[in-house]
Amino acid sequence: MNVSYQNFAYVYDYLMKDAPYQEWVEFVNKITLKYQLNGKSILDIGCGTGELAIRLKESGFNPTGVDLSEEMLDVAIQKVKEKQLDIPFYHQDMSSLEGLNQFDLIIIFCDSLNYLADEYDVKATFQGVMNHLKEDGLFMFDVHSVHKMATLFNNQTYADNGDEISYIWNAWKGTDVPYSVEHELTFFVYDEDSEAYSRFDEDHFQRTYPIDVYEAWLNESGFEIVELMGDFGGNTLEEADRIFFVCKRK
Repeated sequence: MNVSYQNFAYVYDYLMKDAPYQEWVEFVNKITLKYQLNGKSILDIGCGTGELAIRLKESGFNPTGVDLSEEMLDVAIQKVKEKQLDIPFYHQDMSSLEGLNQFDLIIIFCDSLNYLADEYDVKATFQGVMNHLKEDGLFMFDVHSVHKMATLFNNQTYADNGDEISYIWNAWKGTDVPYSVEHELTFFVYDEDSEAYSRFDEDHFQRTYPIDVYEAWLNESGFEIVELMGDFGGNTLEEADRIFFVCKRK
């Protein structure tokens, strides 16, 4: 690789190379058909490097991306440019959305909501979604399950040894608040110019809540849950690693 990786954004796609992007696209298609959503405009909150937005665009939707990381958006914009697609991206915090259009569908996938530090940010995000959702629109998001926090994210270590990028990922149970995890990632990236590996470290914090807590906050924001499922519908809510919510205005 000729790029000097100085930021997590530039190794994010490698870390997410096995992410179920196509399943998210199929899920969106399935739900929009089921509820006969007329429009195709989608706000992808926490869009990262734009991978899901690009796939949604190629599937016939009209996505707009929002992310807190300018570096992630830089990668997304470059990818869209290379594919000669028209996808607008905005640098905003999901808990303080403002000035955007109203959309037929708003999504927060890939557990992006779990990066919010506390309940106030989650509630503010739900309210911002409500403000930008069309009257007959749908709001869809996924979160880590409480079950996942207790198993896959409970003092576990994961690693990948690639030729150009390797990493060690430690997931520690959060100590300050329940249902939380502290991610400690160490990356080794090969640079062709120096013919050596460089190291950088990243620390991330995520937090989730029981389903009934999310439901209460959604209700406060004016939403009702029309579908609730685990792992794209493949598992029970009790055993699922990822919980999916499909919501509409009351």
